[in-house]
Amino acid sequence: MSTDLMPNRFTPGEATIPMRESELIARRDNVLGNSYRLQYRRPVHFIRGEGMWLYDPDGRRYLDFYNNVPSLGHCNPEVNAAMTEQASRISANTRYLEPRLVDYAERLVGTFPQELNRVVFTCTGSESNDLALRIARLVSGCEGVIVTSHAYHGTSAATAMVSPNLGDAVKLSPAVRMVSLHGPAGVSEMQAAAFFEEQVRSAIADLNRRGTGVAALLFDSIFSSDGVWVDPPGFIAGGVNAVREVGGLVIADEVQPGFGRTGKNMWGFERHEVVPDLVTLGKPMGNGFPIGAVVGRKTAMDRFGAAARYSNTFGGNTVGIAAADAVLTILHRDRILEHAHVMGERLRVGLQQLATRHPGVRDVRNAGLFFGIDIGLDGMGAAGRRAMALEIVNLLRDDGVLISTTGANEDTLKVRPPLVCQAEHVDRFLEAIEHALRKAAAPV
Repeated sequence: MSTDLMPNRFTPGEATIPMRESELIARRDNVLGNSYRLQYRRPVHFIRGEGMWLYDPDGRRYLDFYNNVPSLGHCNPEVNAAMTEQASRISANTRYLEPRLVDYAERLVGTFPQELNRVVFTCTGSESNDLALRIARLVSGCEGVIVTSHAYHGTSAATAMVSPNLGDAVKLSPAVRMVSLHGPAGVSEMQAAAFFEEQVRSAIADLNRRGTGVAALLFDSIFSSDGVWVDPPGFIAGGVNAVREVGGLVIADEVQPGFGRTGKNMWGFERHEVVPDLVTLGKPMGNGFPIGAVVGRKTAMDRFGAAARYSNTFGGNTVGIAAADAVLTILHRDRILEHAHVMGERLRVGLQQLATRHPGVRDVRNAGLFFGIDIGLDGMGAAGRRAMALEIVNLLRDDGVLISTTGANEDTLKVRPPLVCQAEHVDRFLEAIEHALRKAAAPV
């Protein structure tokens, strides 16, 4: 496995870069830590965004089919107005009484199954997962965490240690066990549930034998970094039950699939008809404003709260709550979930039709507006498939359309547009990807 799992990155000397961008890159390199990466062979340079579009300094617009953070579109005017109004009055923290915090908390937990009725606010998805792990370890009295084999759960020290996606240079905790998913393992969907349960039970047995015990099963309910393995619905249930049998908690990471991304459901775990013990939220919650949360069962939250104090100055601040409240209002009022389902179906049908004309599309998977599109021609090895996927991503970038790749081999296109995309945006993407497929598959 590579120690740098961002293949869709800028590499100096790989492509010709205009002087304006070259000078800006040089300035970045002279002041920023070199852990940063720029995306695409020719980095994009944006100065503003609006809805589905990002604009460069020359006024050229790029269709954003990748950024799930601005879930309601870039610079949503209603969300921005809510933040501006609140910031003009007061920006305070959760140590003071403030009714809007409670109003929003009640609205938020009202979108969850009734068992999940307590919330703690954070700043980021990483912080949410970090806190959820702390709660699970305190409640269970154990340390072991089970994750999927290419999972990503954050950038803090604790979450990096449970994120195999970050590469060999980032060491996993000795208390972590990885489980494979049916798709990457070549197991049929008919056997997916049995395969996942078997993997989880083996991990449990190993953790128990080594005296670590099981604190949690932590999963991204759309398995984004593993390659977007969404089906069959319910395949994780046996693994969930196995963890609960030994006293572990179940943590659903909804940072990417949550807030209506999967279309028919507000939360990705609902597709699998399981109710986690803890749910972690982040990025789309405030349409890009840094706010996150952990929603959980009262029993677990009470046990943690009795033993530890948790709050911080920024988590749950009034400006963040105003942004999140506006997002939730728009999601309900404008029936965004139904819209995401309809647009997801339009895109799925278009991609499946495309696959009949272009053998480079091996498979299409989606839930709502979250897609994984496997790329590669017959006879191609892993390196060839990966190169073709990266070529398509960069051809799209040059055509003014933004996506990226995912999966252990990075040969799956990751497509997740803002939830406000319309039919014309879907059709523009389908036109662009067909053109890119044709060019990428053409003999050199």
